[in-house]
Amino acid sequence: MNIDLNESALLESVAGKSAAARTLLRQIASDFSPAVFANSLGAEDMVLTDLMLADKVAIEIFSLDTGRLPLETYDLIAEVKQHYGLALTLYYPRHELVETYTRVNGINAFYESVELRKGCCHARKVEPLQRALAGKKAWITGMRAQQSATREGLPIRTFDASNGIEKFNPLADWSEKEVWAYIKLHKVPYNALHDSFYPSIGCAPCTRAITPGEDVRSGRWWWEAPDSKECGLHVKKA
Repeated sequence: MNIDLNESALLESVAGKSAAARTLLRQIASDFSPAVFANSLGAEDMVLTDLMLADKVAIEIFSLDTGRLPLETYDLIAEVKQHYGLALTLYYPRHELVETYTRVNGINAFYESVELRKGCCHARKVEPLQRALAGKKAWITGMRAQQSATREGLPIRTFDASNGIEKFNPLADWSEKEVWAYIKLHKVPYNALHDSFYPSIGCAPCTRAITPGEDVRSGRWWWEAPDSKECGLHVKKA
């Protein structure tokens, strides 16, 4: 994304929202310990990583390694270690769940139906997340309200009934432009796929580049309807 770092209104907006996010993160660390940040290694999550490490807030940062991430995402994990000195805590799928899924359904069954795709996401992402959140009082995400139809009206704070835990979205009201302005201003490492028109990055088989004008989440599970495009990590309990 082309960003004009001389645009005063943009710089003021980023500065104000950054300050608000840092205040919120310090409050979470103080009032909801132990708290964790689920870092998906997208642009928004790298902004939050930079904000947290700048203030050295006592919040653990973890990522989910699904076993099918793009090479560029693994490269970023290594770059985070080099740039910040942070070895991300990584959670992996339980091998027996993945083995059962692939034996019963096939290696790429997620293309066949929403149900099968969500089954894959559950084994590779949802179950590991549940382990990561066990015993925690709050978790933090990099979600933004503008990212997709499923995230419209996203609050900064909510209660995640599925996991029985407070959930915070410090960047809920940030625009994509503000995210990238922060990254450029603070020289934050980011996934190289973003430079190849991948605004939203998940597992390699379920992520593609988008064309100008498409919704930022259109490259995720592109074969599905927009209102079904969540993996189960952020779905509200009925």
